[in-house]
Amino acid sequence: MTDADIATVSGAARRHGKRPPRVLRMSVELPLWRALTGYRILTLGYVLCLFALSYQQYAHPLGAAAYMAALTVWMGFTWRCTTSAERCTRHFLLGDLGFAVGGILLTPLVDTHARIMDGGPTLPSIWTAGAVLGFAIKRGWRWAAVASALVAVTNLGERQDLARDTIHNVVLVWVASVAIGYVVEVARASERTLARALQIEAATRERERLARDIHDSVLQVLAMVQRRGAAIGGEAAELGRMAGEQEVALRTLVSGGLMPQRTAQPPVQSAAAPAAAAAPTPDDGPCDVRALLAPYAGAGVTFSEPGAPVELPGAAAAELAAAVGAALDNVRVHAGAGAQAWILVEDEPQAVIVTVRDDGPGIPEGRLADAEREGRLGVALSIRGRLRDLGGRAEWISVPGQGTEVELTVPKGAQPKGRGKA
Repeated sequence: MTDADIATVSGAARRHGKRPPRVLRMSVELPLWRALTGYRILTLGYVLCLFALSYQQYAHPLGAAAYMAALTVWMGFTWRCTTSAERCTRHFLLGDLGFAVGGILLTPLVDTHARIMDGGPTLPSIWTAGAVLGFAIKRGWRWAAVASALVAVTNLGERQDLARDTIHNVVLVWVASVAIGYVVEVARASERTLARALQIEAATRERERLARDIHDSVLQVLAMVQRRGAAIGGEAAELGRMAGEQEVALRTLVSGGLMPQRTAQPPVQSAAAPAAAAAPTPDDGPCDVRALLAPYAGAGVTFSEPGAPVELPGAAAAELAAAVGAALDNVRVHAGAGAQAWILVEDEPQAVIVTVRDDGPGIPEGRLADAEREGRLGVALSIRGRLRDLGGRAEWISVPGQGTEVELTVPKGAQPKGRGKA
């Protein structure tokens, strides 16, 4: 599904007065930015304490104090820059790295040579790692490698010796920054993939809903016109042939493409569903499923129900009743007008189960899958799709020559997806 397809489905949902399903937005980077902010603040406190304890040991303590004051002021003005990716600009990163590198280069000028050769810390000490990690989180592992390499060269130049502890610290900062930068890039790619998948899922669900509406109205009318036209003959037969062609084209569009726009019109009642079975709105509250299914009973349909109300949320009850109507339509079309059907309602503790059984010829093995591939979506959308949106399931049991049984299960408290609170 392309971006244009997703936009088309969202536009269709808005035109029908529905808000497109919201896609979850997340940020895997936010904890990293918070951790970096905390690291910079804590390491600044550590550096200031370290400076205070060794103040008298510096060759030029006032120069070191001036750098510490400048670093503290810089932190005071820029600490919020590492709280989010938007605030962490390129100029801030360069300035932060400049303070780190500048402090390392300033160390030989304010400290004694003996302290430096004994492994004494640089002026910014471990605060330097925060500047490198900022590049890793913001720009990825390549920029982190460049920043850590610059810090490494500066550290080696300040020590003027390939001492083991200096090399150890340099390699540790380089590996940590590159690894974190790589993990951030992978997390971003995963986040984009997940967001894309959620968009496709939401658009697909909306597409199925639109296709289901079309199947329950337009396709049934076209099929009826085709049959009546063929039976009447003459000019009506030509009209029926054209209706049949349009039915095939519309089925292909519904099963393989998207509906760019659908003309608003009142839904057509199924032949098996009398007008009395009016669907409640989601605001109707709990609804007795028996009241919606009872009008289906007739000369060819036997309805069996419990003695007590069988309640579901209004929207879920309406969807279940529509699925039962689609199942009865299949009985009428495929089993013939003389077929007998039975509807059984069962009220279980956790779910409502409705069974639709007929005495028709049954469904050959693999026929449902073939029908879905051919674009005949009565089972795929009007029945199975509805139940899936309710968190339920639809199961078929059919033996050739012995009829078909459809078991529709809806969990209590179910609501159709996309009908929650906006």
